[in-house]
Amino acid sequence: MAKSKSIFVCNSCGKESSKWMGQCPACGSWNSFFEQTVVQVSSATRNASLQSEPVKLSGIEATSEFRYDVGIPELNRVLGGGLVPGEIVLIGGEPGIGKSTLFIQICSELSKDGTVAYASGEETVRQIKSRAERLDIDSDNLFLIAETNLDTILQHFDKLQPKMAIVDSIQSVYLPDFDASAGSVTQVRECTQKLMYWAKVNQIPVFISGHVTKEGTIAGPRILEHVVDCVLYFEGEQFSSYRLLRSVKNRFGSTNEVGIFEMKRDGLHAVDNPSKIFLAQRQEESVGSAVTCALEGSRPLMVVVQALTSQTAFGLPRRMANGVDYGRLLMIVAVLMRRAGYRLSNQDVIVNVTGGLKLEEPASDLAVAVAIASSLRDAPIDPLTACIGEIGLSGEMRIVPQLERRLDEAAHLGFKRCIIPKSAMHSVKNSKIELIGAKNIRDALTFAFAGHEPEKTVKEDEEDV
Repeated sequence: MAKSKSIFVCNSCGKESSKWMGQCPACGSWNSFFEQTVVQVSSATRNASLQSEPVKLSGIEATSEFRYDVGIPELNRVLGGGLVPGEIVLIGGEPGIGKSTLFIQICSELSKDGTVAYASGEETVRQIKSRAERLDIDSDNLFLIAETNLDTILQHFDKLQPKMAIVDSIQSVYLPDFDASAGSVTQVRECTQKLMYWAKVNQIPVFISGHVTKEGTIAGPRILEHVVDCVLYFEGEQFSSYRLLRSVKNRFGSTNEVGIFEMKRDGLHAVDNPSKIFLAQRQEESVGSAVTCALEGSRPLMVVVQALTSQTAFGLPRRMANGVDYGRLLMIVAVLMRRAGYRLSNQDVIVNVTGGLKLEEPASDLAVAVAIASSLRDAPIDPLTACIGEIGLSGEMRIVPQLERRLDEAAHLGFKRCIIPKSAMHSVKNSKIELIGAKNIRDALTFAFAGHEPEKTVKEDEEDV
């Protein structure tokens, strides 16, 4: 008879303890231990290990990895070229972001030349059918399974032997061998490991979806991300139709890729040229606006950074950041005040990145600074000028990676000139765009506003600043 016992498990990293602790000694999280009742099962009842023999590295024939084309170019890009047999892919995202929509579209493409199994523990087969009808999807090779018992799901998979399998979601399924509710740390971990074993033995790729916590990470222990082969995050603003599929782990490809989709009535559509979309509603000669080129993975994107300054009605001015790091915004404001002489101590500063993108790299520092200065001076910059560069604490302009790719993207979209760090001028060859090298933030702001505001004396200009 199997025995049960109570243990405490960290919900962040999966560390187990015989007693409750306020702080996890492994990951440092506070109040993350939860009591779980587990059943001690014998090793004979657990998954048997793969039958294998030691093989010399020199005796293994090198062959290129076969991949399945999922039929969605943006997803192929993020996966590294397609699905590898036996690969297990975890997709996380907030509720309603479009995970189930993406799954049903993947099923539609792969079921054209093979059997696909879709197991859902959150919806009935009729509910999945209604979503498929809304997306105009119908296939005789797509089999739906409404079940939460993972053992039963795997029995159906064994019978169908599909080309690809989907489990939606990992928090909704359970194994009856463990005395814990579905979604608990124990069930999530054991279910994922059993799915991984099944995928490797049968050489069938498996997609699983995962809920996210309020911090934006996938719910359950971190071991969940260590077990799977690929971890993708589906991101997007609540009121934006654009979605970003970002890779944070990929054993069979690069993590420097991102897929961009647009959610429409008939499903997710790949965005071929996202830069044009992000610049489509930009107004000419707009005050408080600057354009930069950000890298999302290996893809350059031209995005608009907007800023608004207004005299504060309170004693302490506010700083608001949407799409940029709040700490980075505070640093840029401090540099503008200390190194460029701008009076922002009595100004509320609001910065926004259009399109719902989040700029996490420092290459957008110059665009943020120029947008703030433009709003404070009430003077626009040349709409055909882009700004790319990192700002240091002493006001110096610093080189950013892959500058030539960014400049090529700017030139492709019709920009005529670009302000970049002066130290990077010698590294750019055969540029298709006029380059303006700035040594520090003062020089960059001088070049940005040259000829685009009324002539003023030095004294008047200093009073305005």
